[in-house]
Amino acid sequence: MHDSAAAPTAGATEDILRRAGAAPDHTAFPTVDALNEQLEALRALHPDLISVQRIGTSRLGEPISLYSIGDGARSALVVGGVHPNEPIGSLTILHLTEQLASDAAFRGQLDTTWHIVPCADPDGMRLNEGWFADPSDRERYAREFYRPAPDEQVEWTFPFSYKKAYFDAMMPETQALARAIDTARPDLYVPLHNSEGGGAYFYLSRPVPALYPLLHALPAALGVPLHTGEAEGAHFTVLAPAIYEMGTLQDAYDWTEAYGLDPYPPGSAGDASTSYAQKYGTLSLIAELPQFSDPLADDTTPTETRYRDALRESGEALQETGTRLTALVDQVTPFLRLDTPLLRAARVFAPAATAAGEENVARAAQESDRFATVSEVEALSGLVRLHRLRWGGMLVRALRAEVEAGTAAPELRRTAVEAQDLFDGWLEGALQSGSSRPLPLSAVVGVQYGAILAAHAQLGGASRWASD
Repeated sequence: MHDSAAAPTAGATEDILRRAGAAPDHTAFPTVDALNEQLEALRALHPDLISVQRIGTSRLGEPISLYSIGDGARSALVVGGVHPNEPIGSLTILHLTEQLASDAAFRGQLDTTWHIVPCADPDGMRLNEGWFADPSDRERYAREFYRPAPDEQVEWTFPFSYKKAYFDAMMPETQALARAIDTARPDLYVPLHNSEGGGAYFYLSRPVPALYPLLHALPAALGVPLHTGEAEGAHFTVLAPAIYEMGTLQDAYDWTEAYGLDPYPPGSAGDASTSYAQKYGTLSLIAELPQFSDPLADDTTPTETRYRDALRESGEALQETGTRLTALVDQVTPFLRLDTPLLRAARVFAPAATAAGEENVARAAQESDRFATVSEVEALSGLVRLHRLRWGGMLVRALRAEVEAGTAAPELRRTAVEAQDLFDGWLEGALQSGSSRPLPLSAVVGVQYGAILAAHAQLGGASRWASD
């Protein structure tokens, strides 16, 4: 398998952009049950084309399935729900499956066997369904949000051993995803992610320069801004604006250690699924699409703020956030009775906010005195809001569960009120200061779907893109 040395032909690019722009309109995300029902309905319509096998079981007993479509010379694996708070991929999967099943010419041009896992973490996704009916409601999204603790995330719980780090606690869901990768032996692997706000950005498992223009053209064509602010991790290699090389967990460990910080704190997890897929020579793509857009996400105009000052200010705000949340967790710990996913996540992510702040402060001390761009300042401010609303909201939900179950001591009830007041203040401030707006789901699904086709076109071989 070799990546193409040249960009797709004009006809191929036009076809990918056309197909990306034809994603259907949606106003809601499907629940786990609705996603499964719609895929089964498609399989019932095309029983000779779509097959399904069970590849595992979630911790709560939910079947995890692998669908297969077509019988081509190459193999592609697309997985949804690897992070259960990121459901754009559910709609992308439904659209991809429908297109492959209904268009024989298109399927033949791709010459690929497509393997699809609809949802790798159904238990976790059910804890987010409270905001799926109206994902444009930013307040409801914050109040009903859930993201698993790192060592309970399907995407990041593959075995890892490096220096002082060791992880081998693969969950049943992770084992199912590993089984899917080993079954598909994919030429192309796409775990479907989405970000919360800002602009679109992409990760590739290796440089593919011919792919970059199309990854830039897709969001531009569909009205989705490109992310040009602070990257998720400063250790990532920038391949092009908003396109990064995935790198390795070893790289992240060494980078953090070099700043004198703890590279593997309590609650850390394992390696990523994309690392596991590398043994098959797989090209992996992650297309991060935002639910909410910020008009400043791609504004590269210099500000009057030094980048190091913006880093330090965000770091101090994150440290203060983590300190306050950790104090609330410590305050209530002697009185907790329920062990819930929300509580386990809140316990890990509260100190993680402090660690993220320490990292930014350490980076600021070594940063040059260049001026930050508008998008960089906005991204750093957005990071603070993200930590406050995600982890504060989950702590509130965890304590509310104790109260509603009738197991809360008076001390816990008082802390629950204190946590709610703190979170409500953060939420009000975020809603007033933020300039974000919900993006049309057809646009973000279209970009993600188009990115899959664009990466596929780089596999080389016998694929024949139509130019109509």
